[in-house]
Amino acid sequence: MSKKNPAAHRALRPLANRDYRLLFAAVGIEVFGTGMWTIVMVFQVISLDDSPLALSAVATGMSLGLFSFSILGGVVADRFSKRRIIITVQGCTAVVMAAVAALSLAGTIELWHVGVASFAMGAGSAFFYPAYSAYLPQVLPPEHLLAANGLEGALRPSLGQGLGPALGGIIVGAFFPAIGAVIVTASYTVAFVIVLFLSRRHETADPATPAEKTNAWDDLRAGVRYVSHTRWLLWTLIFGSSLALIIQGPIEVLLPFLTRDRFDDAEATFGILLAAFGIGGAVGSLVVSSLRLPRRYLTFMILCWGGGTLPLVLLGLTDNLALMSAALFVVGGATGAGVVIWGTLLQRLVSRDMVGRVASVSIAFMPVSIAIAGPLSLIVPAETIFVVAGVVPPALALVAPTAGRMRSTERQLPLDA
Repeated sequence: MSKKNPAAHRALRPLANRDYRLLFAAVGIEVFGTGMWTIVMVFQVISLDDSPLALSAVATGMSLGLFSFSILGGVVADRFSKRRIIITVQGCTAVVMAAVAALSLAGTIELWHVGVASFAMGAGSAFFYPAYSAYLPQVLPPEHLLAANGLEGALRPSLGQGLGPALGGIIVGAFFPAIGAVIVTASYTVAFVIVLFLSRRHETADPATPAEKTNAWDDLRAGVRYVSHTRWLLWTLIFGSSLALIIQGPIEVLLPFLTRDRFDDAEATFGILLAAFGIGGAVGSLVVSSLRLPRRYLTFMILCWGGGTLPLVLLGLTDNLALMSAALFVVGGATGAGVVIWGTLLQRLVSRDMVGRVASVSIAFMPVSIAIAGPLSLIVPAETIFVVAGVVPPALALVAPTAGRMRSTERQLPLDA
């Protein structure tokens, strides 16, 4: 008889937990729906107003919703039941999507309806992610958190950047945007029904309740004090936020234009490059989750984030599709691996009643990067932006471990090496 693969067994251990299985299924379906919505939204806007300006405005709505509520979402996650927040967000999103689908089927949908829906989805993510990050440590034991974050890290690029958009394109192409909106609505409805079955027993262990807090403003100030006095956390957030600010916009906003200028079949080429980035993220997440947490966990994370962006330089220097795909695969893999480590440290080293607020800060700069990448490209060539995006994070990676005294933290707070 063959022995079981211990690495594969370690990566799948969280699925033995009933509540995690429910949460994993709900997140997967939600990510799939969000991925499909990105395609449905594009073609719905084009059918209403065939204008790049209109599409840009609607697409910015999701980022604006995320940015506007990211900090508030963290405060709410630390004050109230995470389970209830997750259920509320899933239910509200399902209602919003149902309204969009109904208006589209009736032929009465307008551009502002799509914009409001995108804004609502971004706002929902601002509340969902901090609550989800803070809820996992209530559901799973500490030794399973690395594997759980790895499973989620593989899920998001596979369904959110792969299957969801691909199926959305096929359905919208074969029928019309309203049918895609109906399927997105069904996805969120199923996810909502699934999270209703999450057990209530974890709520009794929730250390943060409204009665223990004075007000939201005091909570926010307490969060700022906690981060500023926790040196490794402060510099990790500075580095992670800078990374999101530097690389997210170029990949999501400038890469389509780069492919259009270099390749005849720009749409297919962009799809290949985005798929390479997503597959790399999934592979990196799964590999890290199947291993033990590194003894030098902070150093490893910073090296992944910093050194992993160097291949972006190739996007600014070459028009070889194979090299560009390989570069994005490496960037996706290294970034995904670092994110899995970060999510695990967030849930294991950060005070339980602060997880939501810290998680909200970590996502706040992604929409800012997307918003400034376009205007910046009018001043600086896209090729130069990719070169800068490749070399700046490694330079920051040389500073962050020393400034954050990360090696000292690794010695004082050893985890399961």
